[in-house]
Order: sequence, then structure tokens, then C-alpha cells
Amino acid sequence: MRLYIAEKPSMGAEIAKCLTGPVQRKDGYLITKDGIVTWAFGHILRQAEPEEYNAKYKNWKAEDLPIIPKQWKMIIDESCKKQFGIIKNLIDKADEIVHAGDPDREGQLLIDEVLDYLNCQKPVKRILLNALDEESIKKANKDLRDNRDFLNLKKSALARARADWLIGMNLSRAYTLAARRAGKKGVFAVGRVKTPTLALVVRRERELKDFKPVDYFTIKAIFAHQNGEFSATWKPKDTQAGLDFENRLIDENIAKALIGKFAQKTEAGKITAYQKAQKKEAQRLPFSLSSLQVLAGKKYGYDPQLVLDTAQKLYEKKLTTYPRSDCEYLPQSQFSDAKIILQNLDNINEKQLANWAKKCDLKTKSRAWNDKKITAHHAIIPTKVKVNLMSLTTEERNIYFLIAQAYIAQFYPVHIYDQTKISIEYMQELFVTSGRVVKQMGWKELYIKNNKEKSLNEDDKKEDNEDKEEQNSLPLMKKGDEVEYVKGEYDKKSTKPPTRFTSSTLLAGMKDIHKYVKDVEVKKKLKDIYGIGTEATRATIIEDLVKRNFLQLEGKKKYLVPTQSAYILIDALPDEMTYPDSTAVWEDYLHSLSEGQGTIEEFLAKQAEFTQNLCIKATKTVLVQEHEYKCPRCNQGILVKRKGKNGEFWGCSNFPNCRMTCNDVDGKPYIGKTKFNFNNYRQMSYNNSDKNYIKSGQNEIFQQDNQLISAWDLIARENTKKMNFTPKEKFSAMPIEKNKNTKATSKYLCTRCKEGNLRRIRGKNGWFWACSNYPHCTATYDDNNGIPVL
Repeated sequence: MRLYIAEKPSMGAEIAKCLTGPVQRKDGYLITKDGIVTWAFGHILRQAEPEEYNAKYKNWKAEDLPIIPKQWKMIIDESCKKQFGIIKNLIDKADEIVHAGDPDREGQLLIDEVLDYLNCQKPVKRILLNALDEESIKKANKDLRDNRDFLNLKKSALARARADWLIGMNLSRAYTLAARRAGKKGVFAVGRVKTPTLALVVRRERELKDFKPVDYFTIKAIFAHQNGEFSATWKPKDTQAGLDFENRLIDENIAKALIGKFAQKTEAGKITAYQKAQKKEAQRLPFSLSSLQVLAGKKYGYDPQLVLDTAQKLYEKKLTTYPRSDCEYLPQSQFSDAKIILQNLDNINEKQLANWAKKCDLKTKSRAWNDKKITAHHAIIPTKVKVNLMSLTTEERNIYFLIAQAYIAQFYPVHIYDQTKISIEYMQELFVTSGRVVKQMGWKELYIKNNKEKSLNEDDKKEDNEDKEEQNSLPLMKKGDEVEYVKGEYDKKSTKPPTRFTSSTLLAGMKDIHKYVKDVEVKKKLKDIYGIGTEATRATIIEDLVKRNFLQLEGKKKYLVPTQSAYILIDALPDEMTYPDSTAVWEDYLHSLSEGQGTIEEFLAKQAEFTQNLCIKATKTVLVQEHEYKCPRCNQGILVKRKGKNGEFWGCSNFPNCRMTCNDVDGKPYIGKTKFNFNNYRQMSYNNSDKNYIKSGQNEIFQQDNQLISAWDLIARENTKKMNFTPKEKFSAMPIEKNKNTKATSKYLCTRCKEGNLRRIRGKNGWFWACSNYPHCTATYDDNNGIPVL
């Protein structure tokens, strides 16, 4: 018996329809003459939580980190136990299994992990479904492959999942604990991809806040050639006075002086360079998921998750191919399908698509048809199934329109234009201009903007301005020709701040992550890889950052703005986590794993080492914001205002590990005028036989105005005032006996606070040991023949 295991019920149903019927429906599976079809619900196994490895990890403690499993555990998801039991029983009865997960590394893993969990030794085939229409499924079913061919893809997915666990579980705990020491509430989630993505938004927001517009001046002149007039822009020399560091003219007086100089017309201008070249622009490629999400975001304002969900619906309706594709190319074998797909689009109830489809030339074969560029899947295109656009939702119609438009473009000619660049020398100054003459509109006919259409964003406006300049009409001329200066003027302009990220532009940033890395060599290496995250997870990561209140959506365009929690987290984390360099290199390694290069063991060893180093850094991290006061004693907490019996005072948020307190003066913590050496303070021991009560490693005595109200400072202050008191009267909570009953020693260090020394004291019930750091530390220990029981 052959058993098909699909990734989800809808896919299982489509496979069953294409097998020899009749189809018998059972609980959790379908029976056909060609075999049984069952399904998972995505990942029905999950990675074990830390406390499922060891119960002690239920309480978050810095000393337990990093948590690195020796043997990785998978747990059956509670909601999937019934279906897992059905799959297990069917596998036991099967002779052969067909793996029908999605054709990507995640789809590969979620079925393989079930087979591995059950230690399945039966032969396993792999079916690759890039579309769910009947013809595609039947074709794929005739071309089953050995599942072992995809072992490297599984390893890559497994390595990614375990790396995410190591970093997410450990560093989220480490930095949440650091935040708690500083009095911050909530969980500070850290992720291998999530955190550098969040950092992009935080840094962009700070660029905006720090941005100061700079006024500068541009000069344009009109020149007359015997064949006509044209305009050109003045380009300053490096030695020109009045320029800023970016070679912009910022002195208006110089701009005025130059206009006056040019108006004298003491000499003719001369064409010093004339370059004309024919340029060809190949057809735009069909869509990967990311490129579809970016364009849909610009054109319709859709967030990436909506685009993914909509593309998934079109896929399940058999109208488009597999949506979670990272590929923008098409296999040669599918070129023959173009005739039917274009005929369907020619008859579609959408005027523009129909008109474009009529003009397609099936003899045209764009660069998109390239088997060498195909991975486990190909670009997103329409299927051969006819579509009734009126039966779709608005979002589905719009996304289908974009997919069909890009597909039609593959059967239009290339875009051809002549580009001309001219340099003019006039009065020892350089002017430049350029022009573009379209020779063949080609595929760009599909993407010409309506003149009445408003620009979508600042980037579009910039592109429009560049197009206007390049389309400048130029008279026929040649190098060496003379031109006459007609007139000139200068314009005042201001530099523009960078625009905030939207979900779509942030997703584009994740894909083109090389633009944001610090290391120049890494930048070059990463230019050709897939960025950070995967096509399927990028939208989810952005959505999760919003759900966790690290990012908020603002305005009609839904700009992403970081919250205070985002600033706290990113400021606390080291560069290794906030810059994408490391993450992008790991993504490159994961991609190499999928191609059979490297080992999962080597990758995870590096991840474990990285995690351990960052956990150590987290213990030394202080999450202090503006207007907060770092505790000068423990250097980990912040001083928090509290109310006591005698009024307001300030105490450390790291209590009870740190019992630092000080007075409140005008709403601020007052530590006093004397510089207080807390390293010495930690070394002090109390000796009742010393008439000064305080003994410091460097003989440092506190002055009266120090205002520290720790126990030892109180003693010092009272002694300075020559007030007669006994420790017993002052600290009645733990009576300190006279000298005959107390033996001071520095031999034993307190194991709780690791700061005070243990003193042997005779109490009502005999000898015991107590910390000299009392009342900051209230630790006590039993006595065993003069030795503390530690």
C-alpha cells in the first residue's frame, strides 16, 4: 500500500482527486485505488521547551544559561495528537510512503521529522508540487523522486530550527533577566533574524530624529546650439569654495556670484564630451514571494502577511503556482504551457490584461526561462486554470493581476533606448546633461504610469525626476561644437530625511540585507544570497514584532515606529545581535548546507559558542535609559524611588541581590559629594573592637555628608558624630554580642552575597555564623567546631 503524507488537509484532498477513484473519506485520511492520502497540520511535532529537558529550567536563572541540549527532543503538539496517531498507524501498514510536503526546506522538514520520530525504515518517495491543478499533480506523480535526494534540504531546515532555539531560548532569558535587574517588566524576546530586523527600524528612527536638513543650491543653464536649445546642470570642482563634505554648494552668495559670472558671456561654451550608446533593458523577472510582497506594498499598500495569505488562497484555488518561492525563474519544460495560459488571459474579464495578452509573441523567450536558476520551486505564475476575476476578492484580484502582468511581460520585446551624455565647458566650469530616446518600448508598455496617477512614495518621485532628466530632448550635436550661454538660475533645495520603514520596505531590506551590513567584505559576499529569514517567515517576523509591541503602525501608510521596549532591547544587545552581519553569514551557511556543503554539527557548534558568549555579556549588561540612574554598587540594577516609614528613598531594582539605598533629594537619588569607592566598600569588615567601627582596605573613611544610608555608612556617620550607641540598639533584628561572644574573621566569604565575610557569633542557642554585610545580606550558617557549615 502506498501512503501519501501531505503538509495540510487541503493539499491532501487535491492529491486524492487526481488518483484513481472512488475516494472514500475516513477520519484523518482518504482512500483511493492508488493508495491512501493523509496529512499533517503543518508542524505536528514541536521542539521541547527548556523545562521539558529539565524541570529546573522552569524558573529563569542566569546561572543556568546557556541551555544547550545534548540530545534534541521533539514533542507531539497537544492539538495534533489524534492526527499523529492516525499517521503512525497508516505508516505501520504502508509498503511505500510518498512525502508530499511543500517544495521548500520547511516543507521538507515537517514530514521528515515525523518519519524520523517514528524511526521509519520504509522506502520514501518525494512528490514536488509547484501547482495544485490536476495536470500539474498528475505530472508530478509520474515523476516521483527518492526522498534521500533531499536530505541536505532537511539538514538545512533542521540546523535553522535548532539555531533559532539556541538563540531564542537562551538570549531571551538572558536579556529578560538583565531587564528585570533594572526594574523592567515583560519578556524581551531575542531572535536570530527578528532582532537585527528590529534594529534596522530603531536605527532608521534615530537617523530621522538626528536628521538636520541642509540647504544647498543647484545651478541650471540654458545653452544654444545651432540645432536648438537645451538645459544643463553645473557640476562643481572639488576645489570649489562653499561646498559641504558631499560636494553640495551651501553658500548662496557663491551661487549668485556664479550666475553673475556666467551672464557676462565673455566666451563661448564648448562640447567637451558627447557619448551616445544604445541600451537594452531585459524583461522584468516573474515574482518570488518577496518581490511580489514589495510591489503589492507599493502599489496597493498591502502588508506582507496579507500578500502571502492572498497568494496562498490563489494557490489553493489552483489559479497560481506555489507562493512561498524564493525563485524568480521558470523551467524550460513549462514554456509550452504559455500558449494556454496566454489564451486564458486573452479571454479574461479584465480589459488591460486581455489587451496585453493579445500582443504577446510566443517566439519571444525571456531570460526567465533558465533551468540553472531553478531551486526546489520556480517563480509564481498563473496556472492553466481559467479564472473568473469577479469571483475573487479585491485583494485576490489585485494580486492575480500583478502575477499575470509579470508573466505577460516575458512575451514582449526588450526595452531599447539611446542614452546620450554630454559635457559642456563654459568659463572654466563644467556643465552636464543627459537624454534618453526610446527606440522600442517593449515590455515597459505594461508598466507605463498613467499621467494622472500620483506617485506612490518618495522613491517613485525620485525615479520620476531622474526619468524626466534622462528624457530631456537634446539637439543633434557632436564633440567640439560650440554652444552659446543663454541664461541661468539657481534653485534652493533641502536634503530630505530617510523615510520610515513600512512592512513592505522592511521586508525588502531583509531580502537585500547586504545594504545594511558593516563589514565591506561581508557586504560583497552577501550581495548574491537570499538575505535574512526565508520567503515564508519574513512577513511573520515583522508581524510578530508588532504583536510583541516592539513596533507600532502609524499613519495611513502604516509606517513602522519602534516602541520604548525596542530601544531598551537594542541598546542592551551587543552588535553581534543587532547588526545583520552574523545572521546573514549564517543564512549563507544554511543555503550551503542545502547544497551539501558543510555539516549541521559544525554549524550548531558555532551557534552554541556564539550563544554562550552573548549570555556572558548579558550578565554584565545594564539596561539604563535616559533619566534613569545606574546603581553604583552592583552596576546591574537601576535606582528606583520607593516609600518607607521615614519618607521617600531610592533603592536598587536588583534587590535582594543588591541592597543599595540612598536618600532622595529634590526627586533625585543623592549619593553625596564624596566619591565612594564601592570596591573598597565591598571589602569592609565590621570589627566591634575597633573604636572607629570601620576598617577599609585603603583606609578610606566616609564623611558625614555622604548621605548613603547603608548599614555600614550609618555606623560610620554615627561614629563621626561621636554618638554613643551599640550595634545591638541600632540593629535589633540580629543582635550582635559583645566581643567575648563575637569572633571576626576574613577567612570565609559569604556564599550568598559573595561580598561579606563570615563572623562567628554566640546566640541564645549557641554559636552560629553570619555575614558581615548585614543587613544587606541576612545569610546565617550553622557552626561545626568553629567552622561554618557552607
